[in-house]
Amino acid sequence: MNNNIPDFIGTFLWSYDLSKIDLQKDKKRIITNILNYGTKRATDWLFSVYSNDDIIETIRNPFSGEWNKKSLNLWSFVFGVRAGNTVRKV
Repeated sequence: MNNNIPDFIGTFLWSYDLSKIDLQKDKKRIITNILNYGTKRATDWLFSVYSNDDIIETIRNPFSGEWNKKSLNLWSFVFGVRAGNTVRKV
């Protein structure tokens, strides 16, 4: 996996040093921030870098208190999952 994070993603990880973020090790943080605050361009990048399984795992096991409730509800619906629960059959 390419560990280069595009500069435009830095907007959504503003409190982190992008040169120290690892795409694999920090994937839950990256996915959370982009799904919470990202633009279409940022989510397109996210979907090209991470698998649906990585994204679903992040939604199913969210960081406590860090998700915007509306964002978590939207992405839970889009991916057919419930935060903290198993995949819903759609």
